[in-house]
Amino acid sequence: MLLERAAVPAIPIITDAFEGAAREMAELWGVPEFRFVMMAHPLAYLGPDAIEQRADALLAKVLQLLQQGQR
Repeated sequence: MLLERAAVPAIPIITDAFEGAAREMAELWGVPEFRFVMMAHPLAYLGPDAIEQRADALLAKVLQLLQQGQR
């Protein structure tokens, strides 16, 4: 949110376990419509290849939101 306020495009990536916390934080910062990309939780047990697969699966959504910007 700080990057967006400084005119630096930013799309946070969070795990679904933190969706509520992310939405609450956005509300507290005065940007309840702040958008982010979610992925399945947890990540801790994943190896490098599995993490790369998850990142690849999110790439299109991240790029789309970066092009659109936070509204």
